[in-house]
Amino acid sequence: MVILGSLAAVTVLNRIGPGGTGVVVEPLVAVALIVLARWHGLTWHDLGLSRRTWGKGLKWASLAIAAVAAVYLIGALLPLTRDAFVDSRYQLGTGTALLTGFVLIPLGTIALEEVAFRGVLMGVLGKRKGVTLAISVSSVLFGLWHVLPSLAMGANKLVASIVGPGLLARVIMVAAVVAFTGAAGWLLCEVRRRSGSLLAPMGLHWATNGLGVLLTSALWSLRVV
Repeated sequence: MVILGSLAAVTVLNRIGPGGTGVVVEPLVAVALIVLARWHGLTWHDLGLSRRTWGKGLKWASLAIAAVAAVYLIGALLPLTRDAFVDSRYQLGTGTALLTGFVLIPLGTIALEEVAFRGVLMGVLGKRKGVTLAISVSSVLFGLWHVLPSLAMGANKLVASIVGPGLLARVIMVAAVVAFTGAAGWLLCEVRRRSGSLLAPMGLHWATNGLGVLLTSALWSLRVV
């Protein structure tokens, strides 16, 4: 309940606070959740932060980043899938794109989400109820966490062309995003479980988000899209 309450509070603060609130608040909440988890008996290993798994976690993260980069590059080069990268939200200048990809996304999105869903929540439930239930609950909640962000998906050219306008289209889009991110959450949990390190899903998560922004911005600046 503390985890869900913290996430809800962050959502509200991001909505009502000034721009950049998440970059400050979310890392602080992530640290607070780690401290609270340690206070209640979780080990660094339970949280995926044990020093013994740093090396393995970094290897997994590097492989994930390379794999996502290859998939994105192929997708951007193929006319059939290029529209997936036409997102007006990321029609950014070079400096802004770099700031978004390397600062805002890691600090304002990935740090808290990975610590909350794949670190503390998975650690608590895994220790008390078993890893299968932990992964299931974490994945479902991760999907539901993306209900509000999914409302902005209409800015993506490919998504807009598929779902079309209207309320029903928006409902379908939100449901699809929740299902997709829930599945992504399961994959991130599996990467965390297999590597034993939170660094691995952090790398994969950054690759899907950060590289997407950087590539989309680059395509806009080159007028390829």
